Amino acid sequence: MLPDDRRLQAANPTGWFEDLYAEAEAGTASVPWDVPNPQPHLVEWAGGVDGTGRRALVVGCGYGRDSEFLASLGFEVTAFDISPTAVAAVRKRYPSTSVSYVVADLLDPPAEWHHAFDLVVENMTVQALPVALHAEAAGRVSSLTGSTLLVLAVARDEGPEPDGPPWPLTPAEIEAFAGDGLTARSIRRDNGRWVAEFVRQLAMN
Repeated sequence: MLPDDRRLQAANPTGWFEDLYAEAEAGTASVPWDVPNPQPHLVEWAGGVDGTGRRALVVGCGYGRDSEFLASLGFEVTAFDISPTAVAAVRKRYPSTSVSYVVADLLDPPAEWHHAFDLVVENMTVQALPVALHAEAAGRVSSLTGSTLLVLAVARDEGPEPDGPPWPLTPAEIEAFAGDGLTARSIRRDNGRWVAEFVRQLAMN
């Protein structure tokens, strides 16, 4: 759990991200998810896939570990974060990157991103939002997916809302990503985390 002064406020449920990244840049805080390697479940799922000729989107990219990994597999990667400080920092960290790092809001994404990406990776971003926003955020993620969506999140059972952030996802909340024409290919719980893949069945002409 993050300190009390970083808890999301109802009037500005995503503002704490910029606050945290700005403090980290000033050297007065650390970002707990700033780790050197891509998420292990993403690496396992990818299994050396060739992304050449395919577009990928990383939701809430932070410092870029997952984005750079996907780019190394040949994907044309767009990665976004709501924090301008985070985006500036990741561009500085990878000055020669092929990834397009942009500032954007998951709850109000660019219209041209609708169904635009062959692969969308959502790695523990929705769970950083208040439970009341989970359904809306999941729907937005699904709407960006053209073909395949991979959702990675901390898991919890159905029951009383936890005291977050984060707010881990229940089975019903994971299943809710199967909207906007997506269906679940696989949903598993591995050491307390969800690894869920959803696919869009394209209509045949």
